[in-house]
Amino acid sequence: METLKKHAVRIGLGLVLLVILLGHAARAYDIRFVQQLDAIIYDYRLRLTMPQTVDDRVVILDIDEKSLAEEGRWPWRRDRLALLIDTLFDKYHIAVVGFDVVFAEKDESSGLRVLQELAQNQLRDVPKFTSTLNQLRPQLEFDQVFANRIKGRPVILGYYFSTAEGGGTQSTTSGALPQPVLAPGTFQGRPIAFTIWDGYGGNLPELMAAAAGAGHFNPLTDFDGVTRRVPMLAEYQGAYYESLSLAMVRALLGFPPVTPGLVSDPGAAKDYGGLESIELKTDMGTLTIPVDQNVSTLIPYRGRQGSFKYISVSDVLRDRVPPEDLQGKVVLVGTTAPGLLDLRATPVAAVFPGVEVHANLIAGILDQNLKLKPPYVLGAEVVLLLLSGLFLALVLPLLNPLKATITTLVVAFFVLSSNLMVWHYGHLVLPMATGVILILGMYLINVSYGYFVEARSKRQITGLFGRYVSPALVDEMAKNPEQVSMEGESREMSVLFTDVRGFTTISEGMEPKELSKLMNEFLTPLTQLIYDHRGTVDKYMGDCIMAFWGAPLADSDHARHAVEAGLHMQARLAELRLQFQAKGWPEVRIGVGVNSGVMRVGNMGSQMRVAYTVMGDAVNLASRMEGITKEYGVGMIVGDVTRKTVPDFVFRELDQVRVKGKNEPVPIFEPIGPAGEVPKEKLEELKIWHQALKYYRAQDWDRAEMQLLNLKRMAPEVRLYDIYAERTKEYRAEPPGEGWDGVYTFKHK
Repeated sequence: METLKKHAVRIGLGLVLLVILLGHAARAYDIRFVQQLDAIIYDYRLRLTMPQTVDDRVVILDIDEKSLAEEGRWPWRRDRLALLIDTLFDKYHIAVVGFDVVFAEKDESSGLRVLQELAQNQLRDVPKFTSTLNQLRPQLEFDQVFANRIKGRPVILGYYFSTAEGGGTQSTTSGALPQPVLAPGTFQGRPIAFTIWDGYGGNLPELMAAAAGAGHFNPLTDFDGVTRRVPMLAEYQGAYYESLSLAMVRALLGFPPVTPGLVSDPGAAKDYGGLESIELKTDMGTLTIPVDQNVSTLIPYRGRQGSFKYISVSDVLRDRVPPEDLQGKVVLVGTTAPGLLDLRATPVAAVFPGVEVHANLIAGILDQNLKLKPPYVLGAEVVLLLLSGLFLALVLPLLNPLKATITTLVVAFFVLSSNLMVWHYGHLVLPMATGVILILGMYLINVSYGYFVEARSKRQITGLFGRYVSPALVDEMAKNPEQVSMEGESREMSVLFTDVRGFTTISEGMEPKELSKLMNEFLTPLTQLIYDHRGTVDKYMGDCIMAFWGAPLADSDHARHAVEAGLHMQARLAELRLQFQAKGWPEVRIGVGVNSGVMRVGNMGSQMRVAYTVMGDAVNLASRMEGITKEYGVGMIVGDVTRKTVPDFVFRELDQVRVKGKNEPVPIFEPIGPAGEVPKEKLEELKIWHQALKYYRAQDWDRAEMQLLNLKRMAPEVRLYDIYAERTKEYRAEPPGEGWDGVYTFKHK
């Protein structure tokens, strides 16, 4: 007992981890990371155990690029498809054919509709034309020609289900559905989680009536966008419809009825309704198709694309295929052409033909090697977690690092090997991610406990820089403390100044306590934005914030981070103004100045007090830029170096100015936003503005004034256009002369 008390913290941490993972395993909640890891492990197990062989029982007739080049763009004429059916059955003697495409629209490529209009109008007085047309009509009705060819043959059509999107109440329906394989009410009283659809895209009624059957080709896409399952039965208006793969297997076996594999006691299966499988009873025995709680089956991928023989449809139509390649085969007609959009993300490839998904399922059903993931595996996962978790939580704290490592490896081997054995021999899919995380987590908790060297280093770094930078940057510096120094040095950096406009008036109109609250609620979110963009807070100067980027950690994107921080400050302040208004506080507006260049950074001050700060001409210029934001009616101004360092941002050139303390003119800019996010209308406005600025500097006052009038109509809220309109008016009255360089000189800060 004393030993357990000594290690109570480690035992407690281990038990907390166990409880968290048990909650996920029991489906009390979902942990997305665990789900993702489980999906990755499932995919890896699948790839590891795939046979990687070619199954010659199923052949895919591919509507590939070659076929499209030879036969024309899809959809093809139905008389060509009728020829395909005749060729497959009469010449190649295939067993069954399924179409992973939908024939939803009528084929009018024969021109019959045009000929009928001629017979009724321009040529109605030509009996021979009408007579000839009546004779040719059966040959020109391509849909009926195709229907006649598939009638009486084991031809399975494909269709799809859909569901309402965008807030609609019902999806659209088109074409005709086949007869359901199970009637409404079959599962009455059993809460089975069928995939329920409220719309469909079916085939033309005459084709559906002629076909031996049809199946849907809707997969179930998991949370990560990967196709791992296909619902064997889907529910529509209370009836149940089979998948394309199931329909083709039934056609191959002579259409045995679908028999639900239900548990005898539905009350014992209240969590999943008791449907464990779908059975096909034939003279040769019973084929069992295991299903999960959604009545879907895991796809037994044989390997990467090419696990089944692919033949171009055009090769069949043009008699280029040896008869033995197709004789007695199960044939799927589908496409791998990228333009026809039947490509899916799967565990075996990021881009995989949808038609081969059905081929894998057909082969898996025939081989009876489908993996089973019944709902009761949840209980098995919980029991395994509980046993292994309690053992590790109580035993590992008592062992030294070597024994703890050996024990962990033994437990890990037992858990992983048993999981793989159940997968391989029992065809059961047991979740593995929770076990892996539990074992690894328990080991790390116990091995790392007590090792606080890194923590001590972090405390030292926090003591030096904690009041300047965010905790995230402190963590980065703690990992490489040798890269951090407070000694003075010169660096290429960016600096930001922000100041409240009219702060004196605001402060005089408020009580000291209220003013203090306002400043706290104002400075806190703006400081957080600086931290979020990897900035360092230099100091607060009353209502002013000074921050810089590029120290103490080097930052190659210092200019971008500074500009983004300034823009987000303006956006955040707009939200704060509404909050301040609700409290009866005055409206707060700020100006932001950003400049980049070489600066001196480090601990500076006197023997009595030092501060980590930046100095230099580039710093002073940033302060001047913040000060003149109000002169141009903008919220933020940046320097030319900053603008050039962030080329994928859109900027509005404001002016060329001489600020107080500098003789050299400097161009100043207003950042608008990232290039891909600025609206087209704003870009057009900026184009006109820069043309107006060009006329202004060329002293072409008439054109400049005309462009400024246009701009004022486009954006009356932009004060900059009024400023330049007033300047243009003054310069027209008193021209600046030929030597004028277009620079505006400020006499104040």
